[in-house]
Amino acid sequence: YADTMEKLDGCEIYLTVNPLHESNLGNWQLPNPPVYSLAEVETIKQWVEEGGSLFMIADHMPFPGAASNLAETFGFEFSNGFAQLNKNGNTPDIFSIDNRRLISSPVTKGITSVTSFTGSAFKYPSEATPVMLFMEGDRSLEPEIAWQFSDTTQTVDLAGYAQGAIMEHGEGKIAVFGEAAMFTAQTISNEQGEFRFGLNNRNVAPQNLQFLLNIVHWLDEAQ
Repeated sequence: YADTMEKLDGCEIYLTVNPLHESNLGNWQLPNPPVYSLAEVETIKQWVEEGGSLFMIADHMPFPGAASNLAETFGFEFSNGFAQLNKNGNTPDIFSIDNRRLISSPVTKGITSVTSFTGSAFKYPSEATPVMLFMEGDRSLEPEIAWQFSDTTQTVDLAGYAQGAIMEHGEGKIAVFGEAAMFTAQTISNEQGEFRFGLNNRNVAPQNLQFLLNIVHWLDEAQ
């Protein structure tokens, strides 16, 4: 609690990415309890209401569970799984104007598509503006152990869910996203070669960098 208070003192944008409860360190299986205390949640909520900007990212399971109580205090409800578009093959998810999954908003000006690399989904409150929107047929796989899927793995249809949304709350602002790699620059090498994810893959995600800049600039603007 004291650490959170110290971070918020003089802070304009509070970024929380993939929080994880200590019980899940090296143990990505259910249950996934929230990492924030009730006092921390209330402190962050009051800070946003008084003009702070919250940038919240919770990737695939187990991170949505860890972020759940902070998200829920603002009306966002995460699905604790692995969200994916209805498509063939294990390829990145493209949210675009053409497929009607990229929604016009202050943070999508000049953007025609953004790419994500396996994340989560969430329901959003009516006062929020969805930015990256799932549709009927898109689904979330919700295993008991991360990355272990079978024919009996629970699935959730993602109609009415989003992977990105923005909202004004009191005097402050909130940006919530269910995927982290799209805002990073990762390189993974194995026996099959070198693979780039996120901002440094300009072939697959050419507009992600501008999208991230748009989000930060929107959060940084005074209402």
